[in-house]
Amino acid sequence: MFNNASEYANTVDFSMAYILGISVIMLIGVTVVMLYFVFKYNHKKNKKPIQTHGSATLETVWIVAPTIIVLSMFYVGYADFDDNNQLIKKSDNVVKVMAKQFAWDFIYENDVTLDTLYVPINKITRFDISSYDVLHSFYLPAFRIKQDAVPGRISQYAIIPSQLGTFDVACAEYCGVRHWNMYTTINVLTEEDYEIWYKNLTEANKEETEPEKPKEEIVSEVMEENQN
Repeated sequence: MFNNASEYANTVDFSMAYILGISVIMLIGVTVVMLYFVFKYNHKKNKKPIQTHGSATLETVWIVAPTIIVLSMFYVGYADFDDNNQLIKKSDNVVKVMAKQFAWDFIYENDVTLDTLYVPINKITRFDISSYDVLHSFYLPAFRIKQDAVPGRISQYAIIPSQLGTFDVACAEYCGVRHWNMYTTINVLTEEDYEIWYKNLTEANKEETEPEKPKEEIVSEVMEENQN
């Protein structure tokens, strides 16, 4: 859960820490000011109320400062979102992700379908995400991405793995009674290992789908070999 399997995960963690840090500082600040006014202007010390007029400077500060803070939070979040959109346009390979009750289908460019995900390190892999049945959510905790899988619609996301290993894939949207068990793994391989794996996968699929030769053709080939 707390692994950082990509640089994007680090930027998401920074965004979260930035927003959380500002929120904590604001909470402490508001609490301190509130307690200060409670004790300074309590009834025992101020039995006769005094009319206090507004301050244009103070009002300007508490309008401008929160606006700048909120805009900075928006920028940090939007920058991450835009970075991922740019990755989608530059993808090195594409995997179709199809959700179903209660498993995942990963369809590679060679039309092979597996229930486990394999991607190369340091390469941009784009996911085209959809669903066979109900609403699901494609969730890679170590990569900090979560994208809804909606029936009849394709959503896209991209990653650049920076760490080798095996990481969790989960569904983050309640989709039925066995939602709890909708887990599989994403395996990050070296570029060389991925190329070998993909080549072997393609060849194995080709052998399985290749039609059997007619008996007459087999007999003819055997006779030709014997004559030679």
